[in-house]
Order: sequence, then C-alpha cells, then structure tokens
Amino acid sequence: MSSATPAPDRTPTTRLVRRLPLTGVLRLGRPSDIWFKPALSVVVSVAPPNLALLALGRLDLAVYTMAGSLCALYAHNRPYAARARVLAWVVLGMLGGLTLSLVAASLTGDAVVLVTVGALMAAVQKALCDATRIGPPGNVVLTFISSASLFVPQTLGQVPGHVALAAAAALWAWLVGMAPGLLRPHGPERRATAQALNAAAAYAVTRGTADGHSRARAAAAAAVQAAWQALPAAGAHSAPRRALERLIVRAEVALAAPADTDPERLRTWARQLRGSGPIPHAGETAAATEELLGVAAEAAAPRRPWWSRLGPLAPIAVRTALGCALAGYASLALGIGRPYWALVTAASLYQANITLTWSRGVQRVVGNLLGVLVFAAIAPLAHADGLALVLCCVALNFGAEALIGRNYWLGTICVTPMALLITEFAGRQATGELITERAVDTVVGALVGFAAAVAVTNRRAGDRIGHALSAADRARERAARLLAEERPAPAALESARRGLAAALVELRATVDAASGEWWQRALPQERVVLTEQSAHRTLAATVRRLGLHAPAASASRTTEDVRP
Repeated sequence: MSSATPAPDRTPTTRLVRRLPLTGVLRLGRPSDIWFKPALSVVVSVAPPNLALLALGRLDLAVYTMAGSLCALYAHNRPYAARARVLAWVVLGMLGGLTLSLVAASLTGDAVVLVTVGALMAAVQKALCDATRIGPPGNVVLTFISSASLFVPQTLGQVPGHVALAAAAALWAWLVGMAPGLLRPHGPERRATAQALNAAAAYAVTRGTADGHSRARAAAAAAVQAAWQALPAAGAHSAPRRALERLIVRAEVALAAPADTDPERLRTWARQLRGSGPIPHAGETAAATEELLGVAAEAAAPRRPWWSRLGPLAPIAVRTALGCALAGYASLALGIGRPYWALVTAASLYQANITLTWSRGVQRVVGNLLGVLVFAAIAPLAHADGLALVLCCVALNFGAEALIGRNYWLGTICVTPMALLITEFAGRQATGELITERAVDTVVGALVGFAAAVAVTNRRAGDRIGHALSAADRARERAARLLAEERPAPAALESARRGLAAALVELRATVDAASGEWWQRALPQERVVLTEQSAHRTLAATVRRLGLHAPAASASRTTEDVRP
C-alpha cells in the first residue's frame, strides 16, 4: 500500500466571470479516427427507406422515416454489448418524442402552446441525455425531430401509421449500428485503449516539464478514464479484456512517471491495437496487478443509478427550457412560420459551462449562415426531381458526419441545407423565404439561448467536488487505519473497502457533473487524479488483506511501476 497523499489543492480564488473567447472558436481540429463510421452508417440508414418511399410515390412520408434513420448517429464509440442497449434506448426516446409531438400537433394548432411543449421536451431530452451520458450527438437530433414534428399537420388517426414508419426505419438503423460487430467484435474497446496509449505517449514526450504539459496530462487522463469506462461496457471479463486492462495501466504509469516512460513503446502498442491482430502483451507487474485489483474492487461497488445525476443537471435543464421557449416566442413575434428552428438553435447551444456555450453559439451561427448559402446553390439541383432531392439529402448527411468532428461549424454547413431540404419532402418551398426565415431564426435562437444561459447559473457545482474529495479522503484513511492494525476485524475492513469504493464512484460522478461550470473556482483536477490513484491502491491492499484475490504472480518492480 502506498503512503502517498494527494497534493494540496492550489486552486485559485473564485473568478466572477470568464472571458468569452473569439480566437480559436472556429479553428479546425483533427478528424476523428472513426469519422467514416457514423458518416457511412447514416447513409446506409437513410437511403433505403427514402428510396423506397420515392418508388412508392410517397416521399411526403420521408420526414417520419428520417426520425428513425437518424438513430444510426449514436453510440459509435461504445462496445457492442453496450451499443445494443444504448441504441435501443435512443430508438425508444426518439419514438416517444415523435409520438408526443404528433399527438400535440393533432390536438392544437396554437403555436404558443406548441412552442411551450417543444421547450419542455427539449429540457427533458437535454437532462436525460446528459444524465445517461449518451454521447454525441446528444439531445440535438432528438430535439430537432420532436420540435419539427410539432408543426407538421396531423390528425390523431394518422399518428399510429406515422410512428410505425419511424419505428421500422429505427429498427433498420439499429441493425446498421450493430453490423460492424460481426467483423471486429472488440473494435471499440481496442480503439479506446489505443487512444489512451497515444495520449499518454504525448504526455510522456513532455517529460512533465515542457510548456503546455498540464494540458497534455489532462488530455491523457481523460483518455485513460474513457478507456476504463469502455471496458466494463464490453461485457464479460475475458482474456482480451484483461490484456487491454494491463495496457491501460501502462498508460496510467506514464501519467505518474513520464520521465521513466518510453513513448515509442506506448505508440507501438497503440498501432498494434488498430488492426484485428492479437492484443500486445504489456507484461505482468506487481504494480499493474495492484492497480487492476483496485479498479475491480471499485467496479464491484454499488453504483448510483443514472437518475441520481439529474439533480446537478437541473440548472442546465432550466436553461434549456427557458432559452428554447423564449427563442420560439421571439420567432413567433417576428412573424416567422417555423419557430422550431429558433427553438432547436437554442437547444443546441447548451454545454457544460458558459464559455463552451458561447463557443457553440458562435459556431452555430457561422455554420448556419454559410449553410443557407450552400442551400441556395444546390436548391436548383435538388428541385430537379425526387431522386435528386433524396440523393442531395444523403450526400449532406454524409458530409455533416464527416466534417462535424473537425469543428461543429463545419459540419453545420451541411446540416443546415439538409434540414431545409427535409422540409421539401412534402412539397417544394420558396427558396428565398426558407433562407430568410432560417437565417433570422438562427440569430434569434443563438442570442436568446445564450441570454438564458447567462441568467441561469450553477455556482455551487464546484463545491460538491470539495465535499466528494473530503469524503474519499476520509474513506481512504479509515481503510488505511484498519490495514495498519495487526488483525483488523474482517467485517470492519470489508465495510471500509465498500465505503471507499462507493466514495470513489461518487467522486467521479461529481467531477463529471461539475466539470467546466462557470462562475466558480477552477476544478482541482490534479488532486482528483491523485486521490483516485491512491484510493485504488488502498482498495487493492484491502482486497489482499481480506483474501479475496491471490497474491501477485510477480513481485518485481520496474521504473514503470512508479506511482506518485
């Protein structure tokens, strides 16, 4: 057991406001390693239903099949066992929102009422997607479908048939999302581990002393955490999973001792994980075994259900409801016939903090305004016939997913004309009117949505991290005291072990909920990492003391076994 204690928190005093950046907001990043997967998946999901409706002469129904087809955008980073569940919940959420919207549209034509319903649905969708950590594209696609459906002419008798069309397309999207698992069943968790190794190698290159090393370390810590989260979702604790766990421990070692780490070896392991070959063997060391025991003990602890995370998300849900409602009302006041565009723009802004919300607002406005120009250019081609309309939508779907990983505004250049073309499935619209209304709604939605974010704050989010850190420290100290005794009571030691594991789970959940909130102290990320590592080793010691695991096969230590 290590006697190391977390470093003192040298967090600066509270900053009342943060500077809202302009430089760098539109800077392009590197594309995702798997950018082509969601891009191809959405093409395969969207094209067959739309082409079938075109052949039947019912392209006006494509708005409903699109709702189901867009479920293929989700869960591409999840292991397949978890992806099956996540996609199923996405499908249920999409169909539920669509059904509620269509029923509301059939019962009333009052635009104010419909905007209010849409705003409340957007807030619920935002809270649920954040609480379940569904991942990109989050609530935006769900809100787009449900909000647009509120303004589609509808009768109650038509609702079951339209929902059935969406359900059929969603089932096809689920199959498309799961199909790659037939060829590479461990692909997602291998990619997550490779990303952790590469990020750790990038930090090891700095030797912990170069300028900007803190950012590299934070990126590596985030990648390691993501890899740890991917492995339990992969299912059974198989031999490939154990091999990946040892590689993630090596990435953690690089965070602890960058000067004693060989970055090229980490990169070599990462390259070997990219293909379908055997998983590289990282070696069995005492430190690696100890860390894995601690992680396994934490994973065995009872976890908070996802709905327990809804409380800290209440301010963001309120922001969403208020911003979307006010944006929709403002659009109605300006006489625009599609207020859901302003509503969706506001809903798309809300991120973890005010700075990210501001950046997303700038990106959304720039992308949408450029997107309406793209729509003006391709509208004559799309209006040629139904096949051209479908093919343009498919191409824009591919472009949006291929580009959005570089920067949100770049992908939005394709999303905007695609959304405009979807409105023309039921009949051709006046191009000039569509462009004008979309541009105005974009600006209105961004301004009103950001104002709501400023008005609704969550200043106490950072305080919960301090409480969670203190609780984790107390739990670790209690376990350490029992370990120091010659013959501790097994029941007391087991109670301390379970309490420490639960405290670690609570700490990670609190950090995830509070990260990036504005108008508070900078988060003590370094102290969080040290507390977690120290607690993992204490958990490992309690497991051995209780006789829950056999001793390590090797007691040898290398420079890579160093821990802070």
